[in-house]
Amino acid sequence: MAQQGITHETYLRRVMIISTFGGLLFGYDTGVINGALAFMAMPDQLNLSPAMEGLVASGLLAGAAIGSFMGGRIADTAGRRKMILYLAFIFFFAANGCALSPNAEVLIFCRFVLGLAVGGASVTVPAFLAEMAPAERRGRMVTQNELMIVTGQLLAFVVNAAMGVTFGSTGGIWRYMLAIASTPAVVLWIGMLSVPESPRWLIVQGRIGEALEVLKKIREEKRAQQELDEIKETIALESSVQQATYSDLAVPWVRRIVFIAMGVAICQQISGVNSIMYYGTQILTEAGFSTQAALIGNIANGVISVSATFFGIWMMGRHGRRPLIMTGQIGTMACLCAIGIVSNALEGTTTLPYVVLCLTVTFLFFQQGFLSPVTWLLLSELFPVRLRGMGMGCAVLCLWVTNFFIGFFFPQLLFSFGLSATFFIFTGIGLLGLLFVIKFVPETKGRSLEQIERDFRNYDKATA
Repeated sequence: MAQQGITHETYLRRVMIISTFGGLLFGYDTGVINGALAFMAMPDQLNLSPAMEGLVASGLLAGAAIGSFMGGRIADTAGRRKMILYLAFIFFFAANGCALSPNAEVLIFCRFVLGLAVGGASVTVPAFLAEMAPAERRGRMVTQNELMIVTGQLLAFVVNAAMGVTFGSTGGIWRYMLAIASTPAVVLWIGMLSVPESPRWLIVQGRIGEALEVLKKIREEKRAQQELDEIKETIALESSVQQATYSDLAVPWVRRIVFIAMGVAICQQISGVNSIMYYGTQILTEAGFSTQAALIGNIANGVISVSATFFGIWMMGRHGRRPLIMTGQIGTMACLCAIGIVSNALEGTTTLPYVVLCLTVTFLFFQQGFLSPVTWLLLSELFPVRLRGMGMGCAVLCLWVTNFFIGFFFPQLLFSFGLSATFFIFTGIGLLGLLFVIKFVPETKGRSLEQIERDFRNYDKATA
């Protein structure tokens, strides 16, 4: 028994639920701007221009790029548990700072600080879950964080709709939408006080006895000792492997892997998914919905994101990476192109907003069911052990930077070119992404990391 009256399974489930509140906050804080932006942009509130709207939305993404890049290193030094406690602290005060902002400049700064926590959570929580989970459940436990992210976005859409419809005429309703994010931050902080540190991190620090005590709480005693020995052996093996640095990019096969990983990360973003997740309300109002109707319509986007994530997890166990990612890209491009066409063909009709809503829902099915989950799986499979730290750092940084530029420029494109032309632009960019995958991305399903590395080395020899 882990504790008096609590089984190992129950204790482990509690650890998973508490820690994935970091993912819930990640999702809520990225999704809440979707509805709040329409109210804060009003003349009697912050009176935002399209450029300022882009900065308010993307300020968080700039912080997330830095937070994701630095978060892993800080967690390696301070510990996973302590890092998540720090993140909960930042989530709480930055969310309230956003809600109390007197002007756009302060709001952008607070959103940037909030982004540091979002980026830190994006790397620390999955690492913590992976190190706490038994090997046979690692994939499922880590995926729970992805589910909590999309659940957080759905929660944000529901809260936005409920508050926008009920109190939409109240000045500053956007402040309450943003402030609600502080509540799960409190739950995360209090909950993590009762959660143990990662046993793997404790062993790295030489705290073997403490690591064994943690393992006994989440494993049967015999297995706890066995896993302790396995972790010590793995850490000893990893310490003997010389980790790659940026100077290794001079080696052609290393450069090729990192180039492909960066391209995969960028392709996941240039599909335009976050234009819908951040600006769904503006898209639907541009199509013809009222603000209140658009807020309600966004709930459908959140529901399909959660449902499609379950579907994507099921599909990944049955099909190769390349066909899934290409299906996702073709599906999302078709939806974006269709939005561009119907926006012209049905302009001014009462049918248009409903058609656009159906197309955004279909878009998110392809994005969350095919493209997004396969992206993260590919990134985890492309890198051999010694390249993982440097390579993942480059790839995740590219992902967040691309996310930032899309978040910043989308409202300006919508204002300057209109709904139809904006989505035709994204269709064209998506086509480039599809061509990149067809030409460069290898199939990794069923192949070991060593086999993948050997293929890249042999490719260089064949083309030399």
